[in-house]
Amino acid sequence: MTFLRILLFPLSMLFGFVTWVRNKMYDWHFFSSKSYDIPTISVGNLTTGGTGKTPTTEYLVRLLKNEFYIAILSRGYKRKTKGFVFADKFHLASDIGDEPRQYKQKFEEVAVAVDEDRCHGIESLLEMTKKPEVILLDDAFQHRSVKPGLSIILTDYHNIFLDNFMFPTGTLREFKLGARRADVIIVTKTPKIFSPIVKKKLLSDIKPKPHQKVYFSFIQFLPLKPLKILENPLEVQKNYYTILLVTGIANPYPLKEYLTRMCTEIVQMDFPDHHNYSENDLHKIIQNFNTIATKNKIIVTTEKDVMRFEEANLIDLLKNLPVYYAPIQFEFQKDCKNEFDKQILDYVRKNKKNN
Repeated sequence: MTFLRILLFPLSMLFGFVTWVRNKMYDWHFFSSKSYDIPTISVGNLTTGGTGKTPTTEYLVRLLKNEFYIAILSRGYKRKTKGFVFADKFHLASDIGDEPRQYKQKFEEVAVAVDEDRCHGIESLLEMTKKPEVILLDDAFQHRSVKPGLSIILTDYHNIFLDNFMFPTGTLREFKLGARRADVIIVTKTPKIFSPIVKKKLLSDIKPKPHQKVYFSFIQFLPLKPLKILENPLEVQKNYYTILLVTGIANPYPLKEYLTRMCTEIVQMDFPDHHNYSENDLHKIIQNFNTIATKNKIIVTTEKDVMRFEEANLIDLLKNLPVYYAPIQFEFQKDCKNEFDKQILDYVRKNKKNN
């Protein structure tokens, strides 16, 4: 792996140079960035892979939805459609992407839309009869054509962007200097019990600019839930002999660590991030489950993977199996929550357009 990283390093520098030039074209106003007369909050990161954008966006929804009409705009990664699509609860992951489908299923009162052209997507939302009062831009940090009112980037506690390299040697989408564009930096997936000494060290390493705030958060796993299609779901137990863990996400380790407390053995089936499951994949999952030589067993997956399982031609294959998913929730460390909430609410209230 080390040799491969060294071999790919020139390609990483080339990729980094191209992204640096592109960013400079925006900084020097050769390319234009458009801002809008409505509160817009971008949630993104500097890296490929999972840093917690989805639970962070959901946290913002829970924070704002009782006071404002919210729209979430995403590109709809790996969807089969093109252009602007305004989501409803009947759209599948193949129509709008797994994350937008998850947002719509969990927050039916929130407007959810997808568009690979973020400017066109925002303008289409603002043409709706019921106009949003705040727009959350999902995974939009590198989409420089839109200048958000507030920019949030996330970095995984276990893989801080400062110690990373450009893709493909590392996972950076752009040089770490790009973090200067952010207004808020959130270190995600910290331990629940978080040492003040570690926090101080991270702040010293990140060296936030005067305009930046740094917060620390962790992932809270909620009780397992059965698939809706299960006719007679088993009551979730505290202990199992074997759990078949099926994931198509960038980093399944936190979920695996959580599940180890519930079982004696974990059998893993890892698929690529945002994997579009096929009927053959489902048959392999069922076959692996059936070969586990114990009755005290279940299948556990993620909420995002459920969105892809629920494609019309796949979900019926699972209806006779004990399939559960593990919902997650984004939480701040105690000394961060009130300050973060206040910063977000103050920004939206101050910039909300009076209709």
